[in-house]
Amino acid sequence: MEFYFIFFMDKFLAIILGLPAALLLVKYRRQVGDAVGPIDFAEQYLGSGGTYNLVLIIALLVFILSLMYGLGTLQPLLQGTLGKFF
Repeated sequence: MEFYFIFFMDKFLAIILGLPAALLLVKYRRQVGDAVGPIDFAEQYLGSGGTYNLVLIIALLVFILSLMYGLGTLQPLLQGTLGKFF
């Protein structure tokens, strides 16, 4: 019973911390981009404002990956794709 509770809390914390972090990155992407400064490859490949777009892409990845981990769908996906190499 205790193991299940710890396992559940790990997934629960991923959702509780990951989703708001992604939403905060979306809301404050201008401030985060200003704090980081211009990122050369993002400006080159993502166009004008590429640093802010990169922060938005990172926020989207954080949202999707934390939701997948919390729901238990990330592990089978990684095991099915990268598990062959490791």
